[in-house]
Amino acid sequence: MPYIPAEHRAELDPLIDALSARIAERAERSDGELAAAGLLNYACTRLVLRLVKLRFGRVRYGVVALVTGVLHNVADELYRRVGHPYEDKQIARSGDVDLYAEFAAEIERL
Repeated sequence: MPYIPAEHRAELDPLIDALSARIAERAERSDGELAAAGLLNYACTRLVLRLVKLRFGRVRYGVVALVTGVLHNVADELYRRVGHPYEDKQIARSGDVDLYAEFAAEIERL
């Protein structure tokens, strides 16, 4: 979780909210239900690349490791906080894939 000071959030949130709104509006005007995916990918990619250029000036292994690590952590945290609970609700609603129980039993025997 990105625990940053409240004053940093207050400075960044309006910019992030405006960009999010613009992406949502652009996606609404686009063909295809999933247009937001490409727009979000572009925005994140450009944000990262611009930050690398402004903050570090050039690409180095450590910069790549830092940035990819942050993006990986963002994805993990989003899945842990949103995706996993959603999946659990859907399993409860529709039932699980039967083979998961077999694999779980096999793992327990290890």
